[in-house]
Amino acid sequence: MSKLKIFITFLLFLSHFPSLANSNNYDRAFIINFAKEYVENNTPAPTMGKRVVEPASIDSRIVLKPCSIPLTANIPDNYSSRNLNVKISCVSSKPWHIFLPVKVTTKVPVLATKYKINKGSILDRDNIVVEWRELSKIRSEILDDIDSIIGARSKRTLSQGAIITKRAICVVCKNENVTIIAKSNDFMIKTTGIALKNASFGEQVKVRNTRSGRTINAQVKAINQVVINL
Repeated sequence: MSKLKIFITFLLFLSHFPSLANSNNYDRAFIINFAKEYVENNTPAPTMGKRVVEPASIDSRIVLKPCSIPLTANIPDNYSSRNLNVKISCVSSKPWHIFLPVKVTTKVPVLATKYKINKGSILDRDNIVVEWRELSKIRSEILDDIDSIIGARSKRTLSQGAIITKRAICVVCKNENVTIIAKSNDFMIKTTGIALKNASFGEQVKVRNTRSGRTINAQVKAINQVVINL
């Protein structure tokens, strides 16, 4: 039989089985990416940070059958915000479906140590870095601006990769010099003082004015800087 006759015979065969002629063979990579894009487009974006969608792999024992129409996806109404079971379906004349677990996490930028930092060490660009970490695993108030803590000191030894939190550093450190800024709507005065305890951003700290000798309460504003609102 000539090649032309074989080809014509094959076309006649497909004409009797149109679903075979039009079927799409969806491989594992396609279905995983299809589920990922569906979750990204059909779940609310986080209020902070970025969303990371990670579908599970498809069991190698599952046989993926062809489908004559585009696949559809569905997320259960009572889904968990972190763990989804996405239903991928072929709703053709020969329907099938699979459930694909998808993990959804929110990651935020944090400051972390590049290597072990000893207690009392000064933080700078050589020993800290910005990294994306999973929000649900963070228990303390985080920092994400390197410039704001350059010159701060570690209040305790920090292991490599540790997240740097407000509690872990002193922005104003005990017995060190600080700038005192007293301000109102009309004027501002600067003077110097000595911090009487360790404190971080936004905390109240006792400071002794080096000129007057008086002890005052002020709020930590920046590295070695406190503010009094008059």
